Amino acid sequence: MRKGAIRAWCLYDWANSAFATTVIAALFPPFFRRVAIEAGLAGSTATAYWGYTTAIALLLIAVAAPILGAIADFTGHKKRYLGCCAGLGILFTAAMALIGAEAWRLAAVVFIGGNLGFAGSIVFYESLLPHLAAGDDIDRISARGYALGYAGGGLLLIINALWLLRPDLWGLPDTAFAVKASFLSVALWWGMFSVPLFRHVPEPEVSLPAGRTGNPLRGGLARLAETWREVARFRQLLIFLVAFWVYNDGIGTIIKMATAFGDEIGIELTDMILALVLTQLIGIPCTLLLGRLAGRVGARTVVLMALAVYVLICVGGFFMRTATHFFLLAGLVGTVQGGAQALSRSLFGAMVPRHKSAEFFGFFSTSGKFAGIAGPVLFGLVSQLTGQSRLSIVSLIVFFVVGGVLLARVDVAAGKRAARAAEVAHR
Repeated sequence: MRKGAIRAWCLYDWANSAFATTVIAALFPPFFRRVAIEAGLAGSTATAYWGYTTAIALLLIAVAAPILGAIADFTGHKKRYLGCCAGLGILFTAAMALIGAEAWRLAAVVFIGGNLGFAGSIVFYESLLPHLAAGDDIDRISARGYALGYAGGGLLLIINALWLLRPDLWGLPDTAFAVKASFLSVALWWGMFSVPLFRHVPEPEVSLPAGRTGNPLRGGLARLAETWREVARFRQLLIFLVAFWVYNDGIGTIIKMATAFGDEIGIELTDMILALVLTQLIGIPCTLLLGRLAGRVGARTVVLMALAVYVLICVGGFFMRTATHFFLLAGLVGTVQGGAQALSRSLFGAMVPRHKSAEFFGFFSTSGKFAGIAGPVLFGLVSQLTGQSRLSIVSLIVFFVVGGVLLARVDVAAGKRAARAAEVAHR
């Protein structure tokens, strides 16, 4: 039963990664830019507005995530809240197919709604991980989930790429229609492959201290205030959160802005989609390999190696001119993206007290989302001020350098001991 639950949990990565690949990384950034340009905005301004739109979405989820996490731990209904967030994301994703020409404001609102559902569901999804993992399995299970996410998101992205390359072969009138059909396919994919998690992953048992009754919102907010104080007690976890906050901002900005930047410098949409397919295909084995490497040298060391590669990617992005350059950088991203994110998740999970997993993973998500606001805003501001986005790419290096320096200071073993001691005290 435990193996089946783990498979079902990992399959949710397969399900929701379609939103991350087809919507966030591949199709929606250039779609948004073109809708904005049709409304009369300049090209660099359209890119900047896309950056601001992603920042607003991140700000909203950053505010909501810790509150939702606290409520979920208070009530014990992690799966119920996961389902609500996933349903919201699926509905807004389907609504993307209805966006008309020049309606860039509507496009911004619909994307923000979809991203809220997507990111909110991940808070509760990730909070289930410590309850499924046994001992040191957490690195392997987390990496397996990310690898399945690459496979699922990559498979649907390949299907969508085929629609875009030859819409006539699939009964689609043109490329514009194929883009909107792709958005609808993400909603269907996400919903269909989420079902196993709700059927086979058990709701974790919740152990409420005496007096924890009454209104769950009030109780959740009270527990959130407690969590802010408790997080400070876990010194290594806190240092890791700040490090993750910084370097994940750089990773997230590259994901969200790559195709917008590529569209700005004239790279064809089909070339960018195929390059992102390459990222997915490379990402599957590399994520698993980095997960195994973490078992030998430690997850922190592997993440530090990945951050060094991201510095090279930023330098290469500044000199990017052709579709071939885009392909090379996309392949390089594929070697480290999944491993960096999966091992960051498992590093955090290993230092989290299990009885507060949803709250602490809410903080994990919040640290990424609040920090994630800075990257797109910086990218957008530099783009607007300079009239093009090349210097925006270079500016992201600071996130990887500062984040790496902070991560190097984390004592993972001490963080694990502190978490286990907290669990013993809770009993």
